[in-house]
Amino acid sequence: MSFREEHELHKRRFGRNLGLGLVLIVFVSLVFGLTIVKVSQNPIQLPAQGGTE
Repeated sequence: MSFREEHELHKRRFGRNLGLGLVLIVFVSLVFGLTIVKVSQNPIQLPAQGGTE
């Protein structure tokens, strides 16, 4: 049982997929980081519960 050699097209496709994956990871990290910075500068405040006791 022997495996055939990988075709050149698959090697190019893997490189392209790897590059696209890295770009997506950087983009998601950037959006996440900007969200964290924005929330930490202006924290969400819940309205005060004015109980009628």
